[in-house]
Amino acid sequence: MRKIICIANQKGGVGKTTTAVNLSASLAAAERRTLLIDCDSQGNATSGVGIDSSTVREKNLYSGLVREVPFEEIVRKTDIATLDIIPSNQDLIGVEIEFVALRDREKRLRNFIKTIDTPYEFIIIDCPPSLGFLTVNSLVASDALIIPLQCEFFALEGLGQLLNNVKLIQARLNPSLTVAGILLTMFDQRNRLSHQVADEARKFFGDTVFKTVIPRNVRLSESPSHGLPIILYDINSRGSVSYMELAREIMANGRI
Repeated sequence: MRKIICIANQKGGVGKTTTAVNLSASLAAAERRTLLIDCDSQGNATSGVGIDSSTVREKNLYSGLVREVPFEEIVRKTDIATLDIIPSNQDLIGVEIEFVALRDREKRLRNFIKTIDTPYEFIIIDCPPSLGFLTVNSLVASDALIIPLQCEFFALEGLGQLLNNVKLIQARLNPSLTVAGILLTMFDQRNRLSHQVADEARKFFGDTVFKTVIPRNVRLSESPSHGLPIILYDINSRGSVSYMELAREIMANGRI
């Protein structure tokens, strides 16, 4: 059964795209056929798997959502045989305005995904750092939400607003949406603040927080500039091991 997971947090720089790219790659490496949807106009997930955003003009997520270009014409292969991507570029900037006039604008992504016949086991959606139409569309289209939470000062700021929006979407548009978990990211073992944030998150959210913690890792930070998921850039790094552990936790825990 297909599982659709969005990675969302309206704060920027918390590890959303890093998580979307590397979780997708890790699931694909575990022989789970996976589709990554880049739902951010910055196109970082697209470049993160080695695709130049300038090569996807007219064949990107915007084309599928607004111009109704078929999935088969916009999907792209990656260096991992079991991982595909729907790429994005700056075309998505106009969506916030253009969606206002569209019918069922909150359901455009969900309806688009329903047209996909390829037997993906997982579809991972990388959301933009906002609570606009694209993030709402992602939440409406998804079965589950993963919230990256950086282990830094002000980490919990804004999380309540996101969770309140999730409740509204559950009540009005997608009652089957669940919060699969909160993922602690950018954890520095040597930093007391990282431990304090992690402890506070686990105390407040309990088992909703994933057991897997994503560390601050130089190799993990370097990999996007090479257009490679961390498992292809440095499979033995702490960042790679952590994302493979997250994939195993997701496949085993039954929350998604």
